[in-house]
Amino acid sequence: MPCDLILALDIPSREAAAPILRQLRGSLRWVKIGLQMFTAYGPNYVREVAGMGFNIFLDLKLHDIPNTVAKSVESLAPLPIGMLTLHAAGGREMLAAARAAQLQTRSDLLLLGVTVLTSMDAAGLAEIGVSAAPEAQVARLADLATSAGLRGLVCSPLEVSALRARLAADVQLVTPGIRPAGESGGDDQKRVMSPAEAARAGSSYIVVGRPILKAPDPAAAARNILADLGW
Repeated sequence: MPCDLILALDIPSREAAAPILRQLRGSLRWVKIGLQMFTAYGPNYVREVAGMGFNIFLDLKLHDIPNTVAKSVESLAPLPIGMLTLHAAGGREMLAAARAAQLQTRSDLLLLGVTVLTSMDAAGLAEIGVSAAPEAQVARLADLATSAGLRGLVCSPLEVSALRARLAADVQLVTPGIRPAGESGGDDQKRVMSPAEAARAGSSYIVVGRPILKAPDPAAAARNILADLGW
């Protein structure tokens, strides 16, 4: 399967999201619901978007003590979601507890370990006491997450090639930090790549928000990205 597109529904309200989702029905398969929308509207909004025919990537980046994260996975598992994120920096015990809870409740749910946020660079890591370069920290957390049983990771597209050479072929790599060719971005993403470049590097899924949401024709923007990915 070629690399697929996930729309990051990072938008102020469900009313603003509704016309965009209507336009994209039937052509886009995946939608990411993150903290902004989940905090505002809760589980029922997940069900609403899934009911429109979209697969849901629930991006909550769980990070807490192992028992709390495991219980959170158990609570979220009944929702119609296909992917769920947690911070790999939470450590092996937390990751293993989350994996055990997932296996007991939803064997088909893909847990994704978030490595290093695409908003962070070497200077940002140094500020929190991590002396390693971003790519080295991503590799370290990727090894930790997969050894704890996770079969998916979130990383910037700049680390995908190295992870593909390092990890089992069935590990799913989800990459935010995507900017269509010719777009400079102008936001808080620092480690970025174009859709076609990310696909060639080995991304399983790319996550795109503002280049679609802010386009004059979001459906056309999504179709152009999907074409770049070979769909």
